[in-house]
Amino acid sequence: MWEALSTVRKYLWRYRAGLAAGGVCLVLKDIAQALQPLMIRSAVDRFRDPGHAFLYYAGLLVGLALLKGIFQYWMRVVIIGISRDIEYDLRNDIYAHLAGLAPDYYGRTRTGDIMARATNDLNAVRMMLGPGLMYWFETSLTFLFAVLIMVRVDWRLAIFAVMPAPAVSFAVVFFGRRIHDRFERLQGMFSDISSRVQENLSGVRMVRAFVQEEAEMRRFEELNRGYIAQSLKLVRIQGIFDPLLAALIGLTFLAVLYVGGRQVLEGRISVGSFVMFNTYMGMLVWPMIAFGWVVNLTQRGSASLRRINEIFAERPSIAAPPNAISLPEARGEIEFRGVTVDYGNGAALDSIDLRVPAGMTLAVVGRTGSGKSTLVNLVPRLLDPTAGAVLLDGIDIRRLDPAQLRRHIGFVPQETFLFSATIAENIAFGVDRATEQQIRRAAELAGLAGDIDSFPEGYRTMVGERGITLSGGQKQRTAIARALLRDPRILILDDALSSVDTLTEERILTHLAAVMRGRTVISISHRVSTVRQAGRIVVLEKGRVVEQGIHAELIAAGGYYADLSRKQTLEEELEVL
Repeated sequence: MWEALSTVRKYLWRYRAGLAAGGVCLVLKDIAQALQPLMIRSAVDRFRDPGHAFLYYAGLLVGLALLKGIFQYWMRVVIIGISRDIEYDLRNDIYAHLAGLAPDYYGRTRTGDIMARATNDLNAVRMMLGPGLMYWFETSLTFLFAVLIMVRVDWRLAIFAVMPAPAVSFAVVFFGRRIHDRFERLQGMFSDISSRVQENLSGVRMVRAFVQEEAEMRRFEELNRGYIAQSLKLVRIQGIFDPLLAALIGLTFLAVLYVGGRQVLEGRISVGSFVMFNTYMGMLVWPMIAFGWVVNLTQRGSASLRRINEIFAERPSIAAPPNAISLPEARGEIEFRGVTVDYGNGAALDSIDLRVPAGMTLAVVGRTGSGKSTLVNLVPRLLDPTAGAVLLDGIDIRRLDPAQLRRHIGFVPQETFLFSATIAENIAFGVDRATEQQIRRAAELAGLAGDIDSFPEGYRTMVGERGITLSGGQKQRTAIARALLRDPRILILDDALSSVDTLTEERILTHLAAVMRGRTVISISHRVSTVRQAGRIVVLEKGRVVEQGIHAELIAAGGYYADLSRKQTLEEELEVL
């Protein structure tokens, strides 16, 4: 419990005033509750007295009950409310931390596992910090008050009343550790289920295309059965734990009834004291039962908090340096100086030396796997080189704040991602307060305006999750419009026209010619028609620059680029025929 609380102490400290107020209500509630059996003892002992003593004590009991109810209400409102506030803060912090992690983290971590930790585990932590924390202190204080008063009245009888405490402590330690381990395994299995569902929903068209519905349902059923089996193991532990506590409490009641009854018959304690002891015993039933429940919540919350802390322990591999150089404006000169990128299974780029003057259009071509996307991913610092450096305007980009660096870059990645929002919102992503006119202009430059105008709802058309309602070419043009709207100094097009036909490509390139003028552009493409007008063309092969020059020079060289040009020219002629 205390180890778990130490890891979230900054959140608890943030709401210290509210927790203090809730703690005061908790103490006053327990005091009012602890005084009730004393009033009952006095009322029973004076039951035969003439006058209105009975009504007097009855009035006190009613008053204490009202006070207890009022303080209990505010105790729950304040403490449970703070647990919701902490959940809110934790969720925001988890999201902010995840947003700051580099792409390599998501390459080795399943989305479903992240979602399980940010939802199911977070809820378990909230239960620990809300009901768990509140009832831990409430039951402890109730137990303490009851024992102190019983010891003061009759210490011998009090010994029988607290007799199960050592056994309860042993049971809590014994079962608590097992509950913790089994719940941690259970949460891991829940992550597996979440990952499987997320992957199947994202790839539902692929599942159907290969007729794998039944196979995926069987795999899901296997995971689900494993989760149920692990849940039943946890339930069996809890099924032993809770009745064991109840049995210990029942034995204690029998002992107090027997010993206390004999003392009443022998005249050593009054009937009122005997009734008071039994009332306190009834009052201790909830703390003893709740103690097991609280231990259960604590073990679950601790296991979940450890899983959440694993996310917080991840450090972004790409972050702003301590004394980042400010670059409010950029000319756009890019230089790759001895750049090598090794993913661990061979070099994707090998000692690349390449300079792109400000305002030049550089085209990059090469076979699949030659390192083209790796090269352009270095510029917005989506990854860092293993060796060498990438410079922007003569400054190593590792000395810049990545957020400021990326504001100068418009990036159209190879894999287009659209959000489940309107077309206008997808185009305006990354630009605050973009006007409708600016959005329309960007769509026109990307060759998308005509398609949007044909949609029933125009720019307010919802594209669906991952842009499922749009064609591949429309997705790519939306991504191009998104990059152009930022009015970037550097524009990166990673095979951005691969899904459009040659006529649409020609129209887009005509529109982009004016936009690209004066900007630094790096364009990856497999089509010679896309890159032939570039200021320089480089050919990558196995991570090395093997050819470079303008279109005419590379055609004359007779290398890979010339072969590619001949093949594509032949294909175009065959299409005409």
